[in-house]
This record gives sequence, C-alpha cells and structure tokens, in this order.
Amino acid sequence: MGLEKLNELFAGRKLVIATKHGKESVLKPLFDEALGVKCEVTTSLDTDLLGTFSGEIDRTLDPISTARRKCELAMELTGADLALASEGSFGAHPAAFFLPANEEWLLFYDRKNQLEIQARHLSTETNFAGEEIRNLEALVDFAQRVLFPSHGLILRNQKDGFLEIHKGITDLSLLLELGEQLLKNYGTLYAETDMRAHFNPTRMKVIGETAQKLLEKINSCCPNCTLPGFAVVSAEPGLPCSWCGTPTRSILFHTKTCTHCGHADQVHFPYGKTTEDPMYCDSCNP
Repeated sequence: MGLEKLNELFAGRKLVIATKHGKESVLKPLFDEALGVKCEVTTSLDTDLLGTFSGEIDRTLDPISTARRKCELAMELTGADLALASEGSFGAHPAAFFLPANEEWLLFYDRKNQLEIQARHLSTETNFAGEEIRNLEALVDFAQRVLFPSHGLILRNQKDGFLEIHKGITDLSLLLELGEQLLKNYGTLYAETDMRAHFNPTRMKVIGETAQKLLEKINSCCPNCTLPGFAVVSAEPGLPCSWCGTPTRSILFHTKTCTHCGHADQVHFPYGKTTEDPMYCDSCNP
C-alpha cells in the first residue's frame, strides 16, 4: 500500500527545490528516484534575503519557519505546489561543547495534499571554524586545517565586521592577495569557513544524509489515513535488565505519530531485543 500511495501522490509531479546554493546536486537525484517527481530549481529565488551565514542579513525566523518560507516563495515563483527546502546552522555541539556541529533541517511541503514533513540531522562532520589572523603564514595554516581549497573561505576586516568582506575564495593566489590587502589596511583580518553548500562539500554531504532521513519519513505511511510522514517523534527508556529485570536507560519503545491526522502508535523493542545486557544496568553495574 505504501509504494502505491506514494506513486499516487507524487509520481510525475514537479518538485521545486528552493535553493540558490547548488543543493539540487545532491537532492535532485535522491528525490527523482525515490518519489518519481521531476525536480527543478528556480533561478529567481534569492534565499539570502531570509538570512546569510556571514551575517549581513540576520535570520529572523527559526530554521523550520525559514525553510517553509523558502518553499512558499519558490512555489509562488514557479506555480508548483510541491517544494523542498533546507536550512542549516553551525556552532558548538549541544552535548559535546568542545566539538563544532552542523545542524540541518529539511522540509518537504506538499500544498496540494496539505502535507508537511520535516527531518533534522545533527552532525559533527564539519569544517566550521574561524580565526583572527595576523600574518600570511597563519592564514595559510588556517586554510590547510579547514580543507581549503576544496572548501571555500571568507575573509573580512574583523569578526562580524562588514567594512570589507570577500566570500567564496577557493584559489590560493587570490587568498594571499586578499589577505595581504586586508592585513595592510587593518593590521589583522578574520578568516572563516564559507558554509554555503556550493562552497562546502562536507556540508553538502550532511544535507544528503538529512535527505535520506526525510525520505525514510516520507516512505512511512500512516496505518490510519495512509498518508506519508508516519515517523518516530519520541523514544521511551525502560528496557529491562536481563539479570534483575530493573528498567534501564535503553529504549523500550518508540512513539510514531502521523504529521497529517495525528494518529500515534507505540513500537516496542525497536532495536530487536527485549532485554538489556547487565553491563548497561544501573543496579547490576552501578
């Protein structure tokens, strides 16, 4: 029933990818194949108006609201009623503060069927970094550490400064030329990774991983209304210890909820085991 329903809903429809940074290179092949849609991109959409990583334009909406607005704008420009948009952010990992992390959100918006399905992916696989630079040797050292030239760089007069800013640098001679110019004008400069997807293959890979998560959700149809988007929304610990029977911190069941009709089910023993090893029991192994 699931595959038939997906074909009925999506096969042959136009899906507009709301991006100006080349994300279609990873998203189009996945969605074309998985859903039978015809992906396209509009060149008229300026997603930077909703916020930039380099800070010239602040993002005023949360990530999902920003992605939703991208979808709406793309549909207005193209006449499509099916859209896909992503939004990313970078900073310290919420659980391991010493590690930088890339959080990606991906939103699938079907206005015709009133469906909105989203996926979130948090990855520590990122080159996200920035550093104050006082000489060209330090600039070259920073560039090598953040995977330049396959990954682009941004140079500016100072951190969060806008007196002079240069983006999308992927050429060593240009990097040195601009670095020398900034050092001469300001004494120091600030170098940072360009996190726009078309200048950051590592981020593009994370977007692809997020897309796989989203497609898993789309491919899971609700047993009540049969529409896609029946996905895990929470995990409940309490898997009993195989020795003493005490509830452990391991997952006992997942709760899956339909994004359309709200139907919910509990899926017990989601990882295929009904008890936990005593080594993970706080009573047997305190």
